[in-house]
Amino acid sequence: SEAWKHHKTVLKQFLAGFTSETSMSLALYTVLHKPLRDHIEQYILLLTKLNEVLKEGSEKDVVTSAIKEYVKLESFIRQVLDEACFTKSLWESLGCKFTDMLCVPERRLLEDSKNLHISASTNRSDRILLFDDVLVLIQGNSFQSFDLKLVWVDENCSEKSAPGLYGLRIITPEETFFLSAKDLQIKAVWQWKLNQAVRQALNGKRDFPLWGQTGEGSEPPSCRFFTYVFRLEGKFKSASYEGEWHGGKPHGKGTLKWRDGRNHVGDFKEGLEHGFGICLVPRRSQDRYDCYKCHWYEGKMRGYGICEYGNDMVYKGYFKENVRQGFGILENLSAENPFKYTGQWENDKKNGYGVWEDKDRGERYIGTWLNDHKHGQGIVVTQSGVCYQRTFHADKMVGSGILLLEDDSVYEGNFTEDLTFVGKGKLSFANGFVLEGTFTNKLGQGLQTHGILNTSNEQLDDRITKAQLGLEEFPVEKRWKGIYDQFLEFIHSGCKEETEESFTGFHIQTSKELRKSQEYLFCQRGTEDVSWKIEDILDELVQHQGLESLQSYLEKALKSSLHPLGKLLKALTIAFQATYSGIGANRHLLTMAQEEVKYYAKKIWEFYQGLLHLALEQKGQLPAKCVDGETRYVDQKACSVVLPLILPCFYPELFMLYMLYHEREDDLYCQGIVDLSLFPDIKLLEFLDVQKHLWPLKDLTLTTNQRRSLIKDKCFLSATECLQKLITTVDPREKLVILQKTYEEIESTVSRVVEKDYKLPMDDLLPLLMYVVSRAKIQHLGAEIHLIRDLMDPTNQGGLYDFLLTALEVRKCFRVTAA
Repeated sequence: SEAWKHHKTVLKQFLAGFTSETSMSLALYTVLHKPLRDHIEQYILLLTKLNEVLKEGSEKDVVTSAIKEYVKLESFIRQVLDEACFTKSLWESLGCKFTDMLCVPERRLLEDSKNLHISASTNRSDRILLFDDVLVLIQGNSFQSFDLKLVWVDENCSEKSAPGLYGLRIITPEETFFLSAKDLQIKAVWQWKLNQAVRQALNGKRDFPLWGQTGEGSEPPSCRFFTYVFRLEGKFKSASYEGEWHGGKPHGKGTLKWRDGRNHVGDFKEGLEHGFGICLVPRRSQDRYDCYKCHWYEGKMRGYGICEYGNDMVYKGYFKENVRQGFGILENLSAENPFKYTGQWENDKKNGYGVWEDKDRGERYIGTWLNDHKHGQGIVVTQSGVCYQRTFHADKMVGSGILLLEDDSVYEGNFTEDLTFVGKGKLSFANGFVLEGTFTNKLGQGLQTHGILNTSNEQLDDRITKAQLGLEEFPVEKRWKGIYDQFLEFIHSGCKEETEESFTGFHIQTSKELRKSQEYLFCQRGTEDVSWKIEDILDELVQHQGLESLQSYLEKALKSSLHPLGKLLKALTIAFQATYSGIGANRHLLTMAQEEVKYYAKKIWEFYQGLLHLALEQKGQLPAKCVDGETRYVDQKACSVVLPLILPCFYPELFMLYMLYHEREDDLYCQGIVDLSLFPDIKLLEFLDVQKHLWPLKDLTLTTNQRRSLIKDKCFLSATECLQKLITTVDPREKLVILQKTYEEIESTVSRVVEKDYKLPMDDLLPLLMYVVSRAKIQHLGAEIHLIRDLMDPTNQGGLYDFLLTALEVRKCFRVTAA
């Protein structure tokens, strides 16, 4: 009516038969509504008569269908007009205050508690109005309205507002209340109308007809997608949530945005952040954000996450109850005071075993922490090669310690942070001299001492010159407990796929792009051709229990960034590199590193066993019970099966430590090799006292201008080339096989020379092996031999491999060849 008042000129041609006194609404009804309704009634009558005279068949079916549609149309018009009348009456009866806020042209009243009596929870409202878009509760002079798209109706509620009443629970994003009726039928009508109204609001269109068979029995979906702004007190107050809902709460994928710029994008469960999510928190003093890419549990950070702080620090590790807890890495990427901490956290502070690298000072601290301070036993390694072991208390050194200098001098006693000797101490020089007494350092006078100097020139014990640090102070079982605990908890939890990343997430990559935009948030994950779903992994584990099959499977699993065992290996690799690479490459840490790698193999085998037991249990099969000697069995399997597979990940750092540890003897050996390399073949065979009947002189092909006595690098060439392959592999097993093949090549050459099968006795083998070693010119053979001995399968000890290693160690005689 209001619209037509502005177009009276156009309207006059339709209203020619009406006087000015006629009401506008009546005129419009007569012109626009009545002819159409009369037309529809005539069609229904006409079609009904036609239907009566038609015989059964396709034409009768078409007419019957048309009649039904016209009847629906007639019903629809009637219902629409009735709703309009009820709504108009409501606006006339309500006060101006309610009308101003509730009355909009397209809104229609569907039900009124005055007409169909129902009441809300005690003292909650005087009147309940159901519109086609909102549910309104009126209490005195105020009202509450609830968008139907975010209303859930639950009839299965045991709570009733009073005895003898039938209740409906109404769930909205921030409130839950009850509607109660005295009559079960009234409750059923309200329930049906509420459900149909909600469903139609979600669909964005009304049923046709409004109330009929179309909507009957069709309940609205419990899962929905909608935007809502929270208004009541709580952690989400004033936040806008856009995403999936279930049962009145955010549930599924969604985005939360607060007015202060905070942002959370991720998974929700029953109204709380749960699952993987990315949260941006603005720093008010700077135009920057802290970005948390983390796993959440019941509204709090829990599990693996990456936090990129606005001050250029990055944390990668585990959280619990919104704080850093467990194993984690904190790194400062800014140019000012760059550092990196890798280790244990507790209650958001560095606590337990950890490694701190200060890149400005060129120092690395390996040891224990308490409340963000170095506390307890610790080792400090410097860029210059000096290292020391001390007790710390709140970052300060206390008591005496051991200081290992680069020239192999060893000081035992008290010293300052700038490594100046003070108080009583003992200084053992690399040449065997020992100075024991009291040390002072006065300004301008240098270091002074009062004590006894022992110049007996006794050779320093290897225990001192090659002292190994940290073995008793940091038991290998306690070094990276935070990593092992997460994987153990993952197995104990049943290896649920939806929680895997929160326990084993070190394959997730970070991206600084997150800081630049709040809208385009993403988290890169490793992509592989193989699908490593947990259910597939557990199923496949059972199929690979034979030794060869198991080795093949473990090799594939450990190389994968998505398999739990591969993720565990990745985390351990990160921890190992943080300790022993770069500044940490110090020979005094070799034994620590070596036992750590062996322990990694043991833990990986234990976790494989844990996964296998779980897989067998899920298939209804009983895993084998632990028996006596289980520990020995685990150690043996770890060394023979797992260690060769994981060694490539740690080999660069580990072999560097071996080279540093055996540097001096390898230098002497190399000098001997240089001297021996000047010898022609026959001269060298003669020098090494190889029996002449074993010389492969027939292998020496000469030109007319050559003499046999001057030929070099021709004898035992196949054995020499075989031994040179020793440096092409990191696996101790393969290195031993190369030694065996070298031995076989020597024996084969000798057999050809003597023209019969010849088994080399030790007296013949040693000089021949020395010849091959000298010609192979392997630069760090001492480091290679010791690495093989330390990391080879214990079952090979005492056999042929052990014999060959012993024979190879005789190369030490090369040290004296220069003399």
